Amino acid sequence: MSDFEIEKEQAQVQAQPGYYNSVDERRRAALREIDEAKFSWFHVKACVVAGVGFFTDSYDVFAISIVSTMLGYVYRTNHKYTLSANQDLGIKVATPVGTFVGQLLFGWLADVVGRKKMYGLELMIIIIATFGQAVAGQGPGASIFGVLIVWRFIMGVGIGGDYPLSAVITSEFAATRIRGRMMTAVFACQGWGNFAAALVGFCCVAGFKNQIINDDVLVFKHVDYCWRILIGLGCVPGVIALYFRLTIPETPRFTMDIERNVKQASQDVEVFLTTGGFVHDPDATVEKVAAPKASRQDFFAYNSKWANGKILLGCAWSWFALDVAFYGLGLNSSIVLSAIGFGGGAISGNTVGQNAYKKLHDICVGNLVLSAGGLIPGYWASFLLIDSWGRKPIQLMGFSLLTIIFCIMGFGYDKLLSTDGGKKAFIFFYCMANFFQNFGPNTTTFVIPGEAFPTRYRSTSHGISAASGKLGAIVAQVGFARLKDIGGTNAFVKHILELFAFFMLTGIASTLLLPETKGRSLEDISNEDQTNFVHPRDAQLQREAEANKQTSSI
Repeated sequence: MSDFEIEKEQAQVQAQPGYYNSVDERRRAALREIDEAKFSWFHVKACVVAGVGFFTDSYDVFAISIVSTMLGYVYRTNHKYTLSANQDLGIKVATPVGTFVGQLLFGWLADVVGRKKMYGLELMIIIIATFGQAVAGQGPGASIFGVLIVWRFIMGVGIGGDYPLSAVITSEFAATRIRGRMMTAVFACQGWGNFAAALVGFCCVAGFKNQIINDDVLVFKHVDYCWRILIGLGCVPGVIALYFRLTIPETPRFTMDIERNVKQASQDVEVFLTTGGFVHDPDATVEKVAAPKASRQDFFAYNSKWANGKILLGCAWSWFALDVAFYGLGLNSSIVLSAIGFGGGAISGNTVGQNAYKKLHDICVGNLVLSAGGLIPGYWASFLLIDSWGRKPIQLMGFSLLTIIFCIMGFGYDKLLSTDGGKKAFIFFYCMANFFQNFGPNTTTFVIPGEAFPTRYRSTSHGISAASGKLGAIVAQVGFARLKDIGGTNAFVKHILELFAFFMLTGIASTLLLPETKGRSLEDISNEDQTNFVHPRDAQLQREAEANKQTSSI
């Protein structure tokens, strides 16, 4: 069908009596059908497809805490079997920098070209970059660290794209009463990814135990095997999920409010709620309508209103403040474990190989304990309560308790580490910090930006909020690396924990700017009047439709 024929048929449709009201009513009916839908297999599929991506993201991000220690044995530049400060910082900060770029870029693109067209592309980038790291080498003209930094930056771009895409797709398909749980279930896969990275690291080290102990200390060949296997396995779940991401339907809200095709969106709602799939008919009638259109001017006009702008500010700063601590701890867990005596330090009388095995074994076990003891339970506590208690109370509670916990860990650092009982108490508080990060702002800073903005800016605004978080992660990583050894090895860690407490305090203030999104439709949360939100594109056709309506009534 030619463009002329499409326009002609559309004009005939729009000229029908009552069209002006019916098109808006059909949009509302389709939205109501989504918001009130019963939990179905399609909802499960959407969560699993998005969740596997977050599992992969987390695995790839947090595995570096273990991998950096392994790299110290294989590519050390000193006799301490550790990386230099710049090497360690480079491979750890590359991913957050890439993620920052990816969140802004993919967030914007998802609002411009569509969620479906971008979904899967970011996963391809992650898979390729992860595999590239696993087979990376070095030569006279290229350091292994330079190669890894490039690959981890590229991987970060893909990971960054996953944040706004997975959040927005999940929220736009979810029924109102379960939207918080669906988004939390997706994000909770981050905890399992962290745990899986530590578990794979533990299995690799245990599997090569005898070889590591007896390795040539100038080569540590089997430790080289370990880190490559640990990194490389991260692309496996992504490969499994790729097909399902490429075949997921476009969200009806994007089709209605951005593509402005209410008829197609209404058909899509009926299909995916009944069959879990979607049908594209290239010969179907294209029925376009007018709706508020995204533009730079409109974006600034929308956010220049304090009622809207404060939400973007609150989301962005809350995520920034949270990630300063979350990634400051998560990417440096091996350093913190070593600082408190759980890092597998060298034992007098042991060979270099024996000490290498013990250090790697203890770091993997420590990360398993931290994941199982705090991260995973925290996510699922949020899952149970987010749709009954609400997002804002959980975030306020989390920031408040984290402020107290980091004050205890920071100001009581020396006293806690002076005794064995105090060290156990420190580990307890460390696990509690992980728990209340996830049963608190780490979950809600992901959920709220996926709900609190209009469809035409939902992905862009989520990307801006998430990128603010990654800026916090970069600040934390650079600050941790540059500050931790002031006054001696790991001597400044206690003051870093005190700084974390300050950022948690600012998170309380930014949370007060946010609305409660529990139990509200996405359209209601957007602060835009939904009366006649969509209407015929051509004003003349609208007048003709109204005139025809009056004639028919006479």
